[in-house]
Amino acid sequence: MGRIIAVANQKGGVGKTTTTINLAASLAELNKKVLVIDVDPQGNTTSGFGVDKNNQEYTIYELLLDDCSVNETIIPDVVPNLDLIAANVNLAAAEIELIGIERKEYILRDALDFIRDDYDFVFLDCPPSLSVLTVNAMTASDTVLVPIQCEYYALEGLSQLIHTINLVRERLNPSLDIEGIVFTMYDARTNLSAQVVENVRTHVEQRIYETLIPRNIRLAEAPSYGEPITIYEPKSAGAEAYKKLAQEMIAVQP
Repeated sequence: MGRIIAVANQKGGVGKTTTTINLAASLAELNKKVLVIDVDPQGNTTSGFGVDKNNQEYTIYELLLDDCSVNETIIPDVVPNLDLIAANVNLAAAEIELIGIERKEYILRDALDFIRDDYDFVFLDCPPSLSVLTVNAMTASDTVLVPIQCEYYALEGLSQLIHTINLVRERLNPSLDIEGIVFTMYDARTNLSAQVVENVRTHVEQRIYETLIPRNIRLAEAPSYGEPITIYEPKSAGAEAYKKLAQEMIAVQP
């Protein structure tokens, strides 16, 4: 049965989409069958795989509104072993259109029940806010992966996110757990990055992945070429880090 992982942090700019794209691509390169679902109206994950987000007949928006089946939304093999469900700005309207819909928090979970056995990993890239979209993603997921930027305010928002996860577990998804925390934008040249890592390790009891994702110019460039780092610059420090993270994630797989 596939492992469904929401990639979430209510703070923006922490490397959520970068982590979703490149961790998923690294797992696909290790011959894991992976599905990535873009749950953010900005559609950056969709663009990051080189898919034209504004030219898709069916996206997660149509899926949430029950205008299509989950299989109709899947774009196969955007990279080898990796399928995608796209998102675009239409998804922003879903918040309003789902008002009054019964069991709206379970729509995504019910849809994924049909296909989760087809994949080893399913990643849901959440928007940087607590919305019906994020709640849907967490209700559908087994675990939440939390990227944290190595900066002064790293812990800010983490306690709020953990509170949100606890609420979803309490009310909607009793089996939801925290997959772990992964540090992004690590700069080995600064004391601050090392201090942030040490601070979080001291204060947080959840699993923290050993792999540190570095600040890396190639990682920043790859989305503009519509390629994950494993294809755009497979020998770069960013690519090596995400491959290492993928191996670490497989090692802790239950």
